[in-house]
Amino acid sequence: MPLRIGIVACSAEGAALCYRTLCAEAPGLAGRPYAHPDILLHGHSLADYVQRLQADDIDGLGALMLSSAHHLAEAGAEFLICPDNTIHQALPHIEARSPLPWLHIADEVARHAAQQGLRRVAVMGTRWLTESEVYPTALSARGLQCVRPDADTRATIDRIIMDELVKGVQRSSSIDRLCKIAAQFRLDGCDGIALACTELPLVLDDTNCGMPTLDSTRLLARAALRRAYR
Repeated sequence: MPLRIGIVACSAEGAALCYRTLCAEAPGLAGRPYAHPDILLHGHSLADYVQRLQADDIDGLGALMLSSAHHLAEAGAEFLICPDNTIHQALPHIEARSPLPWLHIADEVARHAAQQGLRRVAVMGTRWLTESEVYPTALSARGLQCVRPDADTRATIDRIIMDELVKGVQRSSSIDRLCKIAAQFRLDGCDGIALACTELPLVLDDTNCGMPTLDSTRLLARAALRRAYR
């Protein structure tokens, strides 16, 4: 039997895309149509997470994640994933106290980037994520360079994510702006872009970014399936 996957949810759009990916891609590993591992999900209110992010309360973020971990462990999950890049900055603070092991989203992105032969990776995500050490740490561990957006670009990406994408809003003007940001990264010498917000893959991919994209949501889901099916 495959291992039971626990999803620690933060935003609805990212968690939903992760769940859909697990269900859609599992049959290839399971060897039969429609099959996928048992999937359990627990999510606190996104407002609770945002409140702690705005207060720079890493301990508070970790407490929410740890609470979900305990709920999922009690429900029968055997390992955990969190389809939200931003709150991974709290994972090192609670991992030793977690009742279950976690897969780290940035580690999976960095592993894939290295496998693809990338060297200089731009990171697109919320302001909180791109100002953190989540991706610089994961990428440097693989010998890869991490390129962050400048302050104005961080603010633009953050606004599109938090005011639109997490609410299920996809405006063509905002997608165009994100594509222009991607084009500038390419001009700056980047050879790949980490879509380090789990909603960004809903609107960006290799075709409109003009270079390889690292879909953090689907890469995490695929890693979870590999672990579930060993």
